[in-house]
Amino acid sequence: MILPDIMNAMVLEKQGEALYYKQVPLPYPQSKQVLVKVVACGVCRTDLHILDGELSNPKLPLIPGHEIIGRVVSTGDDVSLVKTGDFIGIPWLGYTCGKCKYCLQNKENLCENALFTGYTLNGGYAEYTVADERYCFGLSSVYANAAGAPLLCAGLIGYRCYKMMGENISNIGLYGFGAAAHIVIQMAVFQNKKVFAFTREGDVETQKFATKLGAVWAGASNEAPPCMLDAAIIFAPAGNLVPAALRNVDKGGVVVCGGIHMSDIPSFPYNLLWGERIIRSVANLTRKDGEEFLKLAPAIPVKTETQLFNLQQANEALEALRKGHIQGAAVLIMP
Repeated sequence: MILPDIMNAMVLEKQGEALYYKQVPLPYPQSKQVLVKVVACGVCRTDLHILDGELSNPKLPLIPGHEIIGRVVSTGDDVSLVKTGDFIGIPWLGYTCGKCKYCLQNKENLCENALFTGYTLNGGYAEYTVADERYCFGLSSVYANAAGAPLLCAGLIGYRCYKMMGENISNIGLYGFGAAAHIVIQMAVFQNKKVFAFTREGDVETQKFATKLGAVWAGASNEAPPCMLDAAIIFAPAGNLVPAALRNVDKGGVVVCGGIHMSDIPSFPYNLLWGERIIRSVANLTRKDGEEFLKLAPAIPVKTETQLFNLQQANEALEALRKGHIQGAAVLIMP
């Protein structure tokens, strides 16, 4: 195919400001890289944290977006894992060094020299993007479209959080019922777990949505569920939910903080933690997480709820996400 010299993109020039819709040069794939025609790109809360300055030192100017579905249209040198015409998914983790102590311990999600799509690498709020083929995922045909975009972050981080809760759990609390939670609940129900969904106070629509997806109970985050939880995942970036979740988690239970950024956690009495309760965070993802989850997703099958926006509506999509007006996940589609 004949490729253009320029492309349309939404660009972050300065943190704290809106994105600019502009034309930029088409990127060129280097060794091990592929050029991808973007089909769709999910809009993630992490994008908001980058725009708002809650995550520091992004590459500027920056094309955000790290939940990318696209088709390979060109390859650089030494590309062997994918070929032109393949549909692939491009996630948050874009590069690791393979040499630091974390990489050598099979903890590439903690790599000291990692690069991240849509943060320190240009991402998918554009008509085209480049990516290292070693950090891309092959896709089931059912997900080679806008519906697959949320799987590349909400799904992958949700899956890693889900694994971090441990085994032999039955009652799961999900705090913040957005893009990740609406995927996690499908995994949990598939495995015969009971899910208790916690939302913003008064958010009846989201509570109905959670119940529709299989939650046995849905209520406000300041409410107590009808029974003690074996584990909980906090997806909302609100530190006050940590002690709230601890109150509802039984002895030996785990509270997993799934966000890349969270407001300060308020002090709480030690008795909430006592009883061998555990608080842990989840950082980034590994390629193994992606391979496992993308094999599991079509077997369930995971079905995403998406609200679609055109590329130039990225600021509108981000504002809707900020205000909690997205049910499921927001996704940008390319012209």
